[in-house]
Amino acid sequence: MRLRSLAALTSAALALTLGVAVPGHADPRATFPATVPASGTFSFTTANGILPTWASEDIILVGVSPGTVTSTSSNLTARVSVPIIAKTGSANAAGGGFRLYNSRTGANVRCSNPTIDTRARVIDCVLPGLVNAELMSIKSIASRKRVMGDSTITYIYRGVVLTINGQEMADMLNETLDTTSFSPYVNVGTGDLIVTVDR
Repeated sequence: MRLRSLAALTSAALALTLGVAVPGHADPRATFPATVPASGTFSFTTANGILPTWASEDIILVGVSPGTVTSTSSNLTARVSVPIIAKTGSANAAGGGFRLYNSRTGANVRCSNPTIDTRARVIDCVLPGLVNAELMSIKSIASRKRVMGDSTITYIYRGVVLTINGQEMADMLNETLDTTSFSPYVNVGTGDLIVTVDR
């Protein structure tokens, strides 16, 4: 499982913000793009059969404010939505998050402040214990568009297909939540990412 300490992330975020080279990088002259404020939304709707499968194992999907989870009246699908707050290159940081909760045991996995990276094709979450994990992978993106405004640039990604990011992540979720519901071979959901930054 690829986990990183909060201290390492803070150091990397500072390096990104200042636009300085990261020690140990193959090219010591290389720099990273600065982190800039952003607005927008990342949202996805669970794939067919996902919510009922989780429910049969007592797994509930809950929003972490200001993120939200809205289920259909039939409880066949749910829509997760989180606000975008910052952008660093292809990495788009969101506020809030979502939580997978076992109502029978009380166990939960909370994905706080997810970062949606369209180049690395991962959803990186802050997990309990203040460690980061690439919880989901982006299997495909149906369309990409950039809209230039007078003072802003808006990036639009449609049809973002999500899966659990590998067997290790599926095993972690299954073990923590006392279930067998999670697999890296099944689509979890499909959504859209819309991000606006100042020019």
